[in-house]
Parts: sequence; C-alpha cells; structure tokens
Amino acid sequence: MVISVPRLVIAAPSSGSGKTTVATGLMAAFASRGLAVSGHKVGPDYIDPGYHALATGRVGRNLDAYLCGAELIAPLFGHGARGCDVAVVEGVMGLYDGAAGEGELASTAHVAKLLRAPVVLVVDASSQARSVAALVHGFASWDPEVRVAGVILNKVGSERHEVMLREALDESGVPVLGVLRRAPQVDTPSRHLGLVPVAERRAEAVSAVGAMASQVREGCDLGALLALARSAPALSGAAWDVAEVVVSSPPPPLPVPELGGCAPEPPFARRARPQTPDGLKTPIVAVAGGPAFTFSYAEHAELLTAAGAEVVTFDPLRDEQLPEGVGGLVIGGGFPEVYAPELSANEPLRKAVAALAERGAPVAAECAGLLYLSRELDGQPMCGVIDAKARMDERLTLGYRDAVAVSDSVLAVAGTRMRGHEFHRTVVEPGAGAAPAWGVHAPRKRVEGFVQQGVHASYLHTHWASEPGVARRFVERCLTS
Repeated sequence: MVISVPRLVIAAPSSGSGKTTVATGLMAAFASRGLAVSGHKVGPDYIDPGYHALATGRVGRNLDAYLCGAELIAPLFGHGARGCDVAVVEGVMGLYDGAAGEGELASTAHVAKLLRAPVVLVVDASSQARSVAALVHGFASWDPEVRVAGVILNKVGSERHEVMLREALDESGVPVLGVLRRAPQVDTPSRHLGLVPVAERRAEAVSAVGAMASQVREGCDLGALLALARSAPALSGAAWDVAEVVVSSPPPPLPVPELGGCAPEPPFARRARPQTPDGLKTPIVAVAGGPAFTFSYAEHAELLTAAGAEVVTFDPLRDEQLPEGVGGLVIGGGFPEVYAPELSANEPLRKAVAALAERGAPVAAECAGLLYLSRELDGQPMCGVIDAKARMDERLTLGYRDAVAVSDSVLAVAGTRMRGHEFHRTVVEPGAGAAPAWGVHAPRKRVEGFVQQGVHASYLHTHWASEPGVARRFVERCLTS
C-alpha cells in the first residue's frame, strides 16, 4: 500500500517569520478553489491546528516525531490526509530546530524527510536585501536530503524592495513562489502561551483566516505551489488505522524501574476485558471543550470511539451538568487561568465533577485539567478532586519529557513508558493523599502528577497514538467502575 497525497511543508529560518500566515492562507486559498485540503502542524502545538481547521473545514492534525515516534509520522499523515487533494504541513520554529539535545529529531526538516515532501521556505525579508540569497542558499544546502524547493518572501516593503530580493535570489537557484507585503490585518493576538485559540475569538479568527487567504492568493503562485505539492513521491506503507491499533495494542504490563528512590503504588486488580452483549453497552466519555479547554489531539477522541466509547463534548464554562449517563471524563489542556472566575462560578458542574471522581469513575486530566481538578486556582475554588493549590507563575516550563508511569492508573500500568510535553506558566502545590503519576528523567529526575482512585492528573501532554492501549484501558475502566 502507498500514501500518495500531494503535499508541501511550509518552513522558515526562525519563529516569527510568518509560517502560520502562509500555511493557513495557503490552505484556505486551495480550499477556495474547491480542493479538499488537509492541514498539519509539526510538533506538539494545539493552537495552530485550530486555525488550520477554519481554513480547510477539516480537523487540524499534529505530526510530532518525538511524542509519537518517527515510524508513525507517515501513517498518521496518511490517516489525516485520507481522501484529500493536497496537504499543507506547517513547520515548527526554524527548519532545522528539533528537540533539545536530540539532533534533528522532531524538527521540521526531520518530518519533511519522513514525508519526502518539498519544503517552501518563508523568509521575513523586512530587514534585508541581497543577504536573503545567502540565507536561502545556506538553508537549502545544509542537508541534501531536505528539498528546499521554493521561497516565499514575507513582509516585503515596496516594489523596489521586491526587485532587489528577486535579483539576489536569481543566483541562489531557489525559485521565488510568492511575495507578501506587510499586512497587519492578518496578525493574530498572543498572550502568555502564544496565539489566542480560535474558540476564544471565532468571529475575529474567521476574518483573519480570510485575510490570510486573500494575501496568499494575491501574492503567491498557487499553480506553481500545487504543482510542487504534486511532485512529492508516494510513501510506501499504509495509513494509520485507528480501529486496528486499538485492537492490537493492549497496555503492556512492564516492570517498574527505580526512579529517584520513589516506589510505585500497589497496582489495582487487573480485570478481564468486559464482554458487552451484542455491543449494546456503550460507555459515554465526556470530553471538556469550549474556550477554556481547547487543547486536544484529534486522535484521542478517535481512539476512545474505536475502543467502544461514545464521546460527548461539554463546556465547563456554560454547562451546569455533565452529559447524561457519563462513565468517564477527559479534561485536556487550555487556559483555565484566563477563565478562573467563570469556572469557579459554575459550582453545579464543579460538584458534578467531584461526585463523578468520588465514585471512582475514570478521569484523565492534562495540564489545564489538572488545574481544574485542584482545590483552587489563583485563589478561586475549583473542583477539589485533588488536594492541591494552583497558581500562575512568572517562569515558563517548556519542553519534551521522557516519562514512566510510577503508579497503576486508568491510563497505564506502572512501568509504561511514554513521551510527553510540558508547556505552562503555572505551578501546583500538592497536599496529601495521591500517588505520583509519572517519573520524569529530564531535565532532572522527579515525580509528577497525581493518581488517586480513578483519577490521573498531570502536567504532561501525551499523544495517545504512541500508546493506543491508553484509550482501550480507559474505556474498559468506564465499563467496570
């Protein structure tokens, strides 16, 4: 089997060059021509895929070689782009910037090579002229396996400036496929953790994406970009099959390594896979959404569904009760610190979440979910499921993490290894009563997160495609709790 979707990778020499503007605008411009477009983001970022979804009308996808492993990049790409006419992959940071201390791992260049995709380099040309040719030549020649096949010049000041840039690049051998002028109407607002998510500013985001599309249509050679995408060779292998991986990937019972002298909690009794007569018993898994909880990988809901659950979304800002018949709860990342007063004011839902956890139902919470389950956040009462206080902090915690489960939980047996990502400006001051969730080896050895009854709460964002047994285990607990 082969994956033959035409594809482009939009990269840049550094962050802030305009990758999101060009990639999102290109997705929307292709879609306006009647093409089915698949949008992807290199790395763990949750926010850019929301803008991609607006541009394409399809869910945005992430391609992270650190969280999921290099071997899953092409299959996950094929899964997300199935049935599409073209795929646009937005890079992360600079083209060759990867996981710290890991060489090219998880860089845009690494993913481009795994996808055998041509790269279009977006260059912020606002403060340079002839030097642009040296910059592009350096990036195009650094790694012969990376095919830098075109350049788009961003923030060009005038026609004279454009002429100077084009003349310089004529000598580089890399064609200019677009020139974009400065356009403040396409800028998207940022705050302490990056761009403001689409769910918090939908009307403005729709307008911004429309402006991006107009700018790309006017300034870029769409025909040449589409031809370039179609030049990508077929990838051998099959697309990721969510139903197949759930059935074939039960969570392995691995031995627990020693970590910083911390011993794991005793495991709860393992149970046989429940038999549901004629498939009639379908557990309902409620997934937090809305403006406060916007961080979730699309594959998580797909895996839960494939494992036999009915996935229902609820908004902790507005819904006063959990969905009827809920058997499990997933609370992903987001910005509860921005909405702490409103979340606190929704006392009926906070009590419902606490009652669900108290009866032992499975609850999986990541980062924002951890804050919401705590006793308080910046002095505002939260759900009180975990004996901990959370508060904003000036220090940014950011980076990939290698982790091992040090306690049996609704997500994994002790000893399960997973990779995660931390990205927050909050701290949690724990109380007592919960076991740790993860042992983290870098940048220092420590334990992290909380496991108690059916609750697994942690700062680590993980991608369940790397360990599909997580979803299967969680749904099984929904049936047996």
